[in-house]
Amino acid sequence: MKNIRVLEKNKDIESLALQLDTQSVPAFGEGECLVEVASAAVNPSDVKAVLGFMPHAVWPRTPGRDFAGRVVDGPAALVGKAVWGSGGELGIRRDGTHARYLVLPAHSVREKPANLTMDEAGAVGVPFVTAYEGLRRAGGAKPRDVVLVLGANGKVGQAAIQLATMAGATVIGVKRDGEPYIGHANGEVLMIDASSSKLDEVVRDVTNGHGADIVYNTVGSPYFERANHAMAVCGTQIFISTIERPVPFDIFTFYRGQHTYVGIDTLALDVHKGAAIFDELRPAFERGTLKPFPIDDDYVFALDDAARAYQAVYRGATHRVVLKP
Repeated sequence: MKNIRVLEKNKDIESLALQLDTQSVPAFGEGECLVEVASAAVNPSDVKAVLGFMPHAVWPRTPGRDFAGRVVDGPAALVGKAVWGSGGELGIRRDGTHARYLVLPAHSVREKPANLTMDEAGAVGVPFVTAYEGLRRAGGAKPRDVVLVLGANGKVGQAAIQLATMAGATVIGVKRDGEPYIGHANGEVLMIDASSSKLDEVVRDVTNGHGADIVYNTVGSPYFERANHAMAVCGTQIFISTIERPVPFDIFTFYRGQHTYVGIDTLALDVHKGAAIFDELRPAFERGTLKPFPIDDDYVFALDDAARAYQAVYRGATHRVVLKP
């Protein structure tokens, strides 16, 4: 029985020091349960934590935020159930999912949809939690809305497009390299090549001057100014990440446009809050209107090979990377 232990932050992705421990079955207390992990995605935030970019991460620690597995001990009503989840504190303030066993509060455990495999369920996590929470905070996508997704082929971008098209919104995606949209969608997605066009002008043109009611900016600063110009009156821009912290900000345009900015930090959403979001997502996954990310065997790693999995994520793997304890 193994788990990953990071004793202190690493400085170099190439010489990543992930200690693989022999794990005894963890003790758990009243109101908790023991999950045997079947699959656990590797997220960019997991890698950033290991590299020391999460100042509130406490070491030594087992990393990992997302999981799918089976309850093997705890309250009788939960034992034997196949479950899934994600939590912002996992792998940061308490031991996470990149291990054979995981201890969780029993009230934060949710059954996974039966039509999802363990590998698929373990890879839903952070991207869909982030996309859902951003759209919720923006008031939710509606059938008459125009939703502009910057970084459309990233995992959060794909999840946001699934949710927005499921709601019936008109969706425009943006990528720098002009590639087509590669994810699932419940409607047409118009793609814009940001490297060869002024995206705000294109958005205005294709919406007859209206602009975007919601801008889901998964990239941050590189798109900030153009995204502001692309926003409709009373539009909202959602931020989950950035490359540079300072950005040019026109206060006049902001208040005259009656704009709103929404910041999403999923590290603040613990496993219980994540479970509430999974409650909202589950029916759509069961219907098939929301679909999990495809799992490519070349991006599925054993714990013994976790360093390569982390390196693949750091280098921008286009597939979801999964660890299988």
